[in-house]
Amino acid sequence: MVASFVFRLPLVLLVAQLAASATVSRTPAKRSYDSHDYYVLQLDARASATPDECANELGVELVEQVGELAHHYLVRVPSSSFDSPDVSSSPSKRSNGQISSSSPASDAIVERFHALRSFPSTSSHSPEARSPSSPSRSHERRRRISKSLRSLERQVPRQRTKKRAPIPERSDGTSVWDDPRAPVPPGSKSQVIAQELGIVDPIFNDQWHLANNQYPRYDLNVSGVWAQGVTGKGVITAVVDDGLDVNSDDLNANFWLEGSWDFNDHTNLPLPRLSDDQHGTRCCGEIAAVKNDVCGVGVAYESKISGIRILSGPISDADEAAALNYGFNTTSIYSCSWGPPDDGRSMEAPNILIRKAVLNGVNHGRGGKGSIFVFASGNGAGSGDQCNFDGYTNSIYSVTVAAVDHAGMHPYYSEACAANLIVAYSSGGGNRIYTTDVGKNKCTSGHGGTSAAAPLGTGTIALALQVRPELTWRDVQHIVLRSAQIINPDDPDWEKTASGRLYSYKYGYGALDAWTLVELARTWPLVKKQAWIEMPQVEIPGSAIDALGVMTGGEFIGPNGVESKVEVTEEIMKSHNFENLEHITVQVWISHHKRGDVEVEIESPSGIKSILGGARRFDTATTGYPGWKFMSVKHWGENPVGTWTLRVKDQQVPNVNGSFLGWTFNLWGECIDDSKAKLYVLPEDMPESNGEDHPPPLTVSFTTTESATSTGTATMKLKPTNGLPDDHDLAQGDNKNPAFPNQSTSTAPPSSPSHTVAPDEGYFDHIGDLLNSSTWLIVALVLTAIFASAAGLFFWRRRAQRLASSGAGSGGDDMAMGIVDDSSHRLLGGGPRGPGRRRAAGELYDALGEVSDDDEEENEYADARMYEDEEERRAREAEHPGLRYHDEFLEDDTPDSAAVSPRMGTYRDDVGRSAGAGASASTSELPPREKQAQGGGAKSTTTATGTLLDVEGTSTGSGGSGDSWEHASADVGR
Repeated sequence: MVASFVFRLPLVLLVAQLAASATVSRTPAKRSYDSHDYYVLQLDARASATPDECANELGVELVEQVGELAHHYLVRVPSSSFDSPDVSSSPSKRSNGQISSSSPASDAIVERFHALRSFPSTSSHSPEARSPSSPSRSHERRRRISKSLRSLERQVPRQRTKKRAPIPERSDGTSVWDDPRAPVPPGSKSQVIAQELGIVDPIFNDQWHLANNQYPRYDLNVSGVWAQGVTGKGVITAVVDDGLDVNSDDLNANFWLEGSWDFNDHTNLPLPRLSDDQHGTRCCGEIAAVKNDVCGVGVAYESKISGIRILSGPISDADEAAALNYGFNTTSIYSCSWGPPDDGRSMEAPNILIRKAVLNGVNHGRGGKGSIFVFASGNGAGSGDQCNFDGYTNSIYSVTVAAVDHAGMHPYYSEACAANLIVAYSSGGGNRIYTTDVGKNKCTSGHGGTSAAAPLGTGTIALALQVRPELTWRDVQHIVLRSAQIINPDDPDWEKTASGRLYSYKYGYGALDAWTLVELARTWPLVKKQAWIEMPQVEIPGSAIDALGVMTGGEFIGPNGVESKVEVTEEIMKSHNFENLEHITVQVWISHHKRGDVEVEIESPSGIKSILGGARRFDTATTGYPGWKFMSVKHWGENPVGTWTLRVKDQQVPNVNGSFLGWTFNLWGECIDDSKAKLYVLPEDMPESNGEDHPPPLTVSFTTTESATSTGTATMKLKPTNGLPDDHDLAQGDNKNPAFPNQSTSTAPPSSPSHTVAPDEGYFDHIGDLLNSSTWLIVALVLTAIFASAAGLFFWRRRAQRLASSGAGSGGDDMAMGIVDDSSHRLLGGGPRGPGRRRAAGELYDALGEVSDDDEEENEYADARMYEDEEERRAREAEHPGLRYHDEFLEDDTPDSAAVSPRMGTYRDDVGRSAGAGASASTSELPPREKQAQGGGAKSTTTATGTLLDVEGTSTGSGGSGDSWEHASADVGR
């Protein structure tokens, strides 16, 4: 395969790219983990000793610098004769000068490192210093080396994980790709676009994410951008995955060798060599498939694409760190569709070396404008997973992309959380993503999951960078969220934030729209540099964490949960050169017998609540939250001055409890004065003090993953298909249910009884609350009295009816009873009950009186017709049957009358607003920067041809399908 590629790629181009690669990118040395043990040695930035001196003193071989990380060096020694134990899940020591968790206690290199680190503490008056065997020159050299050493971390290769969508398979060996596809009607959206732009790619009509013929409003709205010549020219994207098939006719012309590397097989061609190495090629096709006659087109079909292969075998943290910075001077975007297992029980963050690489990318990549990292939110929502338990997706440096399907619905697999920035299109509701596959001219119809949504976000950002290459990584996040389009506006998950924008845990700030994004990018005023505020750490008295990370003490989490508050003042803002809020991060220390029972939320001074972590039913870990960091983008643009309240609660299960030990709160945003701004440095890289280091009790960094099934392979990044449900492409989407149904909303009034409970449960849903109150006895007595009265009245009416039927009894009595009953009917509804009339609240009296449905139906007409003969009465009843109690209750729950609607609160949209009104209101409340650069939320407005304008702007949205997943939201305009 390699030879085939070399002959097909023009020789001049190949030589030029190889030369550029040699001068611009550091070519990683080949690893030999089978025969050598590898370590990452960090030297102090002020080190006077050279890397070679330090390596020689440690007795290790210096291999190379770790990627683009300054002062970090990969060293190695031949493997020990004994097998080193796997300690990857043991707690990590994070005080300065200590090794990481991955170093065996018996490691001779580790012992040597400790000995060298402790050397400066030897007194100059000690016997060793005065000994003739300690010459002054040797002593000085060892002292310099000792002061130069910062940390040592042993490298243990681990398998990173893909999150791709499986190809649908059948028992006869065929796939959905073999099925004949329905012909596309002439004049359809995709055909008109193809004709106008000269697209002849055979599966373009199937690429609904680019041109949706069935639901025209639900695609990337990209054709008008293409018509302007914006196709990603000059922008390079790296897909960090399982390889890129450079032999594909759909990708070869756009392949960028300089930014490519295979960290699994240590070659410069990241070819897919394993049978399941397909996901990376498919993602590359979504982004940059060439406009030709092979398969389909990419979103940015004239951009360049690199492959960085890391998911096809075990790699170390040093390899992953190098991969995320590889070629970062020329590569603009890193598309990452992988992460921790989406099983609803894992909680994993990247280790310190990888966090350093990501920070290095945003600080120094693209000539200081910052690398752009795009991550898929995850496919584990069906297992109760949430993307805030993934340290890649909840990073402030990530553009986190969730999924919606071809009808604009939320797929049940797409993870929700406060870190979701936006949604893009992917599988669900009977459809999938059509794109390039591994092979010379192969295509696939089986791509899906959030790992297919993220590359669409990547390609769209590439279009924006073509027209505005000076955008920084934070500018990109700004324009992405500000150009997002609200879909399913009646979904109760939407909430109006303090900035005036809508936010949803499921949809982020809305659906990606290429036209609006590019138009906004053209005129967007660049943000000032980043500023941040690290609020003082809050520690509950009596809390403690030992050297092994075991948490004790803290405040017990009782029935009312635990609250803790911090105050942000104007003075704090000014002293930190802080002007506008973007992200917030919250790090918590919580001990608990079942981590999945814990719920964490924070409320801003404006009353906006961010659910940071909801309950996860499958997470049975007993390790709690030993310093886990959550992130929220929901408070973007909000004034942070005032009191922020953190709330922690659990499910109050007997003997399954925990305690809250403390938390830290950080704010990230835009500075006041650019001239005073500085780059953020991780605490681990801060200069060491000369005095003795005493880290505070709650600064233990969380660096390992604990789960119910943790066996020491906790930091594995699974294949992108891992955890994606088999029915990801077929399951019906949703736009009626909030992501966290049991959580209160921001500044919402007390909730009323739900309209969606089962008929026999609605009125007794809170009986447990009555039992906890002393008023329940009074209520019970009153209900008993009502019951007795109702029973007496019932027998009185039955007796009067029987007397009337037999012609006996006092007519006066019977008439008086009839008058009373008829009057009650008029008070409740203005006339006798008939079909379609709803029962008023007072009519619950009948149910409490235990009147049977049949008797009630008969008695209503008996009172009004007591002097008619029995046959006539029955005949009239047959013509006008009455509603029964449970029938009416069910009627109240019909979609027209009782569908769940957004809860009304200070920051909620009006329930009945139209899509257009909502869009207008949202625009009117935008801050000055956004009004200045707003690109508009409509479909393409000015294109090269009028025909394209008609296709994008005048489609009716009727899909021609009557399937159950066609919701009314499909008719809501952008």
